[in-house]
Amino acid sequence: MKFVCEGTVLSDAAFSVCKACAVKTITPVLECIKIEAKNDGITLTAYDGEISIEKKVKAEVLEEGEICVNGKLFADFVGKISRSEMVIAADEGGMIIRYGDSETNMQTLPAKDFPVIENGAFNEGYFETKQEDLKNLIAKVVFCCATDESRPILKGCLLETKEGKLTATALDGFRMATSYCETKVSDGEMKLVCPARTLTEISRMIEGEESLKIYAHKNRLAVGVNDTVITSRLYAGEFVRKENIFPVDFNTKVTVNKSEIVESVERASVLIRGDKNNLVLFEIKNDKININANSEMGKVEETIAAELEGEELKVAMNGKYLLDALKALDEEKIVLSFNSPVSPFTLENSEDKRSQYLVLPLRTGSSAQ
Repeated sequence: MKFVCEGTVLSDAAFSVCKACAVKTITPVLECIKIEAKNDGITLTAYDGEISIEKKVKAEVLEEGEICVNGKLFADFVGKISRSEMVIAADEGGMIIRYGDSETNMQTLPAKDFPVIENGAFNEGYFETKQEDLKNLIAKVVFCCATDESRPILKGCLLETKEGKLTATALDGFRMATSYCETKVSDGEMKLVCPARTLTEISRMIEGEESLKIYAHKNRLAVGVNDTVITSRLYAGEFVRKENIFPVDFNTKVTVNKSEIVESVERASVLIRGDKNNLVLFEIKNDKININANSEMGKVEETIAAELEGEELKVAMNGKYLLDALKALDEEKIVLSFNSPVSPFTLENSEDKRSQYLVLPLRTGSSAQ
C-alpha cells in the first residue's frame, strides 16, 4: 500500500475515526485504524465492538492495499505534522510516513485481522429528521444516560417514532429526560435503544441543516453524513416507560426566571463542590425560593423571586442534576412542579413543552413537612 495525501485532511480523518478505537482491550486490532487505499482515495475505519466510524478521503493512490495501525498513536502523530503533504507506504514490515525530508516508522497489524463491519441496516427501514433538530434532540437528553454497568440498557437512549414525532428518553436511576422533534418514518413506527456514545458521535459529525436518514434493522443502526459513516449495535431489552414515571398532577408549581435560579444554584454549588450528593435545599413560600447549601467550607443562603401556585414546600435535591436540566431548557421562564419532599419533581419550559426533566429529591432529616 502506498498513497499521497494532504496532511490536514488525513489528520482530521484520523482524529474523527479514532474515537471508535477500543481502549484497554485484549484484542489489539480493535485499538487500530484500518487504512484501505483503493481507486482515488483512502478509507479509514475504527471499531471497538460496539460502534464503528468510517471516513473516506481523497488521496493519490500509488499502490492499493490495506493495513491496520494503532489508532490513537497514528492520529496523534499525523496531527503534529504541519507539512502540506504526506507519503504513506506500508507492507508486512510496517508503515513508513514520509513528510518533507523526514520519515517515521510505525508497527502495523494485518488488515485481515480487523473485524468485518456489517452495514446491512442501510437496506432496511429508516426514520428521517433535520440534522439540526436531531443534534438539538441529542443534546437535550444524552446527559441523563447512565454511565455504570449495573443496568446496561440505561447506558442508551430510547428513540421512538410515532405520529410524525421522534421522541428520545434517557434516565440513569436518579433523573430522566424526554424530548421530541418532528420526523418522517419510512415504514410504520420504530422503537430502539441506541448507546449514548453513538448518539454523541452522530451529533459531532452533523454539520448541516438538511435532512438525515437514520437506518435501523434488528440490532444495528447506521447513519451517513457526507463521507463519514457510523454504525452501531443497539441495546436489547425492555426500556423503562416514561408514562409510568412522570407524574400527571402536582400540588405545587413554581415559575422562576432561568438565569436567576441557575446563577444562584451555581453559587451554592461552589461550597458543596466535592460533596457526594451536591445537596441544595429549596424552601418555597410567599412567592419566593430560599436556596440553601451547607458544607465544611461554609454556608450559602439566597432568595430569588418566584410565582407560586399551590402548597408551600421544602425539598432537597442534587444541585448538579438540577443545573443540568435547567441549562438544557431554552426559555427564560422555567416551571418546577412538585408533589412532596420525597417524590420526583419535574422541570420544563413555561411555553414550549417539547422537553421535560424529572429529578428524584434527596432524603434528609428535614424532608418531612
